[in-house]
Amino acid sequence: MKQKVEKIEKLILPILFGVLLIFLWQAGFLHYIFKLKVYQLPLPTDIVDSLRMNFGKALYDCAITISGAIIGMAFGSFLGFAIAAIATFFPKWGYGGMVVVTALNAIPIVALSPIMNCWFSSGMAQKIGVVTVVCMAAMALNAYSGLNKLKPFSIDLMYTAAADKWTIFTKLRLPNCLPHIFTACKINVASSIIAAIISEYFASSTAGLGFGIKDNLRKAEMSTGWSYIVVASLAGVVLYSIIVIVERNAIKWHASQR
Repeated sequence: MKQKVEKIEKLILPILFGVLLIFLWQAGFLHYIFKLKVYQLPLPTDIVDSLRMNFGKALYDCAITISGAIIGMAFGSFLGFAIAAIATFFPKWGYGGMVVVTALNAIPIVALSPIMNCWFSSGMAQKIGVVTVVCMAAMALNAYSGLNKLKPFSIDLMYTAAADKWTIFTKLRLPNCLPHIFTACKINVASSIIAAIISEYFASSTAGLGFGIKDNLRKAEMSTGWSYIVVASLAGVVLYSIIVIVERNAIKWHASQR
């Protein structure tokens, strides 16, 4: 019973906080606190009206952005895990790849996007390239931690049974790494959408949430620009929720899911 009450509280309290924030926003309290005009921060009702009038275009732009974000996230996560696996199998020289990935992670997205724009001829390829680089580091670092932070007795037991490296990897390291992989995926969901939107600021394409935000804010259509921001946020929540659902079903045995 106590656990059910705690679950309800975890669900209800954030919803109540969100409703309260929207109410204060609509009432103009946020404008008063931050000294903003309505045209600088449109009211929620104006944003909803703009989204309703441009729903088809916003949905199309969202599909363009999210498709690039998902493809880039898949590529980046795969490469990041591959680097972590290589560094685990060949620690003497493979760890150098981890250092390179960490260095790439320090490159700002606003600097990476124009570079990718010069490398690729299409806006989608540029977007995928940026997202791939951004997502690679989080997966590599988390996967490497999961593959190598093992309980001493477990690895000793495998060695006692004369298990080879591949058996240790598939039977011990990989299951231990799964929670870390899902953690990296949850981090990459937000990072991939942000990277995709920023890359669209520099791309020559005329579609995508990033282009929509830039174009509408440039034309002083603030409520429409904010409606694109809302769509991007909702898309991020949906993708994050999907990963959480997959995680709960994939690693039911882990302590974090009990």
